[in-house]
Amino acid sequence: MLSSVLLLKSKGVTALPAKTVPDKKGYFGSYGGRFVPETLISALDRLTDAYKTVRRDSKFKRELAGYLTDYAGRPTPLYFAGNLTRRYGRARIFLKREDLLHTGAHKINNTLGQALLAQFLGKKKVIAETGAGQHGVATATAARVLNLECDVYMGDEDIRRQALNVYKMQILGARVIPVHSGSKTLKDATNEAIRAWVTHVDTSYYLLGSTVGPHPYPVMVRDFQSVIGVEARKQHREKTGREPDYLVACVGGGSNSMGLFYPFLKTRSKMFGVEAAGSGIHTRRHAATITKGTNGVLHGMKSIVLQDRVGQIQLAHSISAGLDYPSVGPEHAYLSKTGRVEYVAITDKEALVAFRRLTLEEGIMPALEPAHALAYLEKLMPRTKKNETVIVGLSGRGDKDIDTVRHALKL
Repeated sequence: MLSSVLLLKSKGVTALPAKTVPDKKGYFGSYGGRFVPETLISALDRLTDAYKTVRRDSKFKRELAGYLTDYAGRPTPLYFAGNLTRRYGRARIFLKREDLLHTGAHKINNTLGQALLAQFLGKKKVIAETGAGQHGVATATAARVLNLECDVYMGDEDIRRQALNVYKMQILGARVIPVHSGSKTLKDATNEAIRAWVTHVDTSYYLLGSTVGPHPYPVMVRDFQSVIGVEARKQHREKTGREPDYLVACVGGGSNSMGLFYPFLKTRSKMFGVEAAGSGIHTRRHAATITKGTNGVLHGMKSIVLQDRVGQIQLAHSISAGLDYPSVGPEHAYLSKTGRVEYVAITDKEALVAFRRLTLEEGIMPALEPAHALAYLEKLMPRTKKNETVIVGLSGRGDKDIDTVRHALKL
């Protein structure tokens, strides 16, 4: 956790309050906490205590580091995107290549950590939710290597558009449970996963995939994913001798962006979290939670949510299944409120153009989630200088989205 966040004096960067976040009750300022049935409180207390123990345990840390290195493929490269940099003629662009990890995305960082924690708690089964399918695949993968049973809840709409990942989960031995309620996407899959956990709380472990949910999940997921930013900061210093000027990452629930941003919070680097504007933030077909949402409660946390005037959760929309979520992690809400991170929104069309651009410029096909971050370069790069640098979080590869892209672009 942050201990004493430095006051940032650089012009245009708002300082975080000099205090520990989250507090003992899991609040980042006014966001976070626990809004769950009483039957889950004791389980969350045990989880909190267990996490406090393992994060100080040298054996646990060595075991996790071993899996991340020898199994997942860390460290991932910080790649200088020379062709993309020359296209813009401004700041140098670096890509943090989480797409090169085992299973194809950053999700494996968190699932290995939490699966080891489930073992520490003596659980034999993990329950997960998934939208784009990457968290589901990563959970099923971690379950296999650690000999755990695995149930994954997935919205029927996401099952349709992420058929390849569904098959991967099934081949890995996971039981993929379709969810037919609501929008049939990530929000509804999360609802059902939580219900299943409530029913089997004594024998199962809920392996949550993003920096959302009741305390301590936002902290745990952030910490497990912060390896992204720790590596990126070290690699950037080795390549340039200094800190980056800008960080850009996509934000749905917020795990990849929080993993990149967190180790830089005490620096002067400017950070941009890129949400999904879908068909446009002027429409109802978007997932731009921080941009258009209001304070509310969803999935056991107080955060910013997309809701109507009477508090009913609105349907979120994005061409990217991983960003199709009507809320955001409480730490992101806090960073937005304090001004430390600026949150912006990118449309489906802009993300598709960015997908095509990176593919043609660098021979790298990004997932549609980080394509949103790449699309924001069109707006950011004209404001940069040639002696500056930008790190973009390339959180996953585009294999899973090929059918969606093929249908949308009609090439």
